[in-house]
Amino acid sequence: MPSTDASQKDNCKIATMSTWKIDAVAKLPNLNKPILVEGLPGIGNVGKVAVDFLIDELKAVKAYEITSYSFPHSVFVNEKNLVELPTVEIFYKKFNNPKKKDLVFLGGDVQPTDEQSSYEFSDKMLDLFEKWHGSDVITLGGIGLGEVPRQPQVYCTANEPGIIKRYKNAKVNEKLYGVVGPIVGVSGLLLGLAKRRNIPAIAFLAETYGHPMYLGIKGAREILLMLDSYFGLKINIKRLDREIKDIEKDVLKKTEQLNEVSKQVALRKLKAFPGETDYIG
Repeated sequence: MPSTDASQKDNCKIATMSTWKIDAVAKLPNLNKPILVEGLPGIGNVGKVAVDFLIDELKAVKAYEITSYSFPHSVFVNEKNLVELPTVEIFYKKFNNPKKKDLVFLGGDVQPTDEQSSYEFSDKMLDLFEKWHGSDVITLGGIGLGEVPRQPQVYCTANEPGIIKRYKNAKVNEKLYGVVGPIVGVSGLLLGLAKRRNIPAIAFLAETYGHPMYLGIKGAREILLMLDSYFGLKINIKRLDREIKDIEKDVLKKTEQLNEVSKQVALRKLKAFPGETDYIG
């Protein structure tokens, strides 16, 4: 008969596993040292806008769809007047070039709503990343300011100096200390947890207005220009400018539909560090 401690551990493991439902939508091909690029909702939805645009522009293929009891307890009403559970999705772009690393995109509607779930989710994403023999992790997001920036500046931080040297260019400011408080959410935890696994990880954060209903298109645009320059993606930035209204309509509608629980979690975390410019992953 198993010991009480062993039974408790098994129950905990089952509870944790049932929290996350990761459905394979398409078979993932063999990827060439893929780079994980994360852009989930946060301040100004800067990371989400950037990743959603890259997925569409590069015609990336959806590989996984993730739902969870740890996502906000709400559903979205779609254009067909039917409901959808909030999801996070993983896409990949294979370049079929042995000299070019493939890309994996982590995007979606929401983030986990509490601290433990954020840790669990980030660890699960890194488990998948190691399974794919990935090379680097890049997270994207916004730095919330008290007013709309005329020309958003992009900052970077990382879990090791080497990856900053590889990715940083003249338009990216690495002097982030004192500019923001803690990086809260998946965008920050992926960096910290990746360090434990000796995975190089870097975050690019663009200035944006910190209002909950503001969409940081300009900040996303600056990040896209930087990524395009580094990876040679040849993306059509002018298309982003043309489609701003459609993007705003879609993203802001989902933001409005989100249950108050996710907004209150974000506000509590902002209030925990008064007097600082804060970033929520």
